[in-house]
Amino acid sequence: MKVVERLSSVLNLPAGYRLFRRIVGGESVWRIYLAEYVKPAPGDRTLDLGCGPADVLDFLPAVNYTGLDISPQYIEAAKKRYGSRGRFLCGDVGVATLEAERGNFDLVLATGVLHHLDDAQVTRLFDLARRVLRPTGRLITFDGCYVPRQSRVARWLLARDRGKFVRSEGDYLGLASAHFAKVEPYLRHDLLRVPYTHLILRCSNPVSAGDQQSHGGPEL
Repeated sequence: MKVVERLSSVLNLPAGYRLFRRIVGGESVWRIYLAEYVKPAPGDRTLDLGCGPADVLDFLPAVNYTGLDISPQYIEAAKKRYGSRGRFLCGDVGVATLEAERGNFDLVLATGVLHHLDDAQVTRLFDLARRVLRPTGRLITFDGCYVPRQSRVARWLLARDRGKFVRSEGDYLGLASAHFAKVEPYLRHDLLRVPYTHLILRCSNPVSAGDQQSHGGPEL
């Protein structure tokens, strides 16, 4: 347990967080995740919930970026490194600034966030994402996941994750489906250099052309 606690304290530091990501996965994780599942486009209004030190900006095109994280250390590091490339907010998913931005974002990211939140907090995150997204927008989540017949090493690592709420695929899907009509799950076992299972969810509320016309187009 002491090793796990020491690792957790290191990961709380932006430099330690970056180093650990390089060791276990490197840049390939970001590239695969973004290219195959997020598919960002230049100009997308993007909200990154739990952005950490905002390292994703090294791999994103020229989006209109807003990063939110509860850690002052992460937000300060993000401002120092990427200050000219986005807006960085310190707070939780109830931050008042975002409550006023309904229907304003094309893309919401929650990368490695849900497994740090209990069910009530996850519900708040999904509710916020649904409200701030445009009708054609999407939420993408990325988390460790328990699955049947999982590698013992993967299960051992997941049980010792800093996040105390690693869930099964069904549990994640149940929470997402309460807020989004379309939830597409993708399981990956090959993104890290160590055995691990990730679940990626693409969440949206598709609207037909007729629906958009009857409402006068997207609400801004």
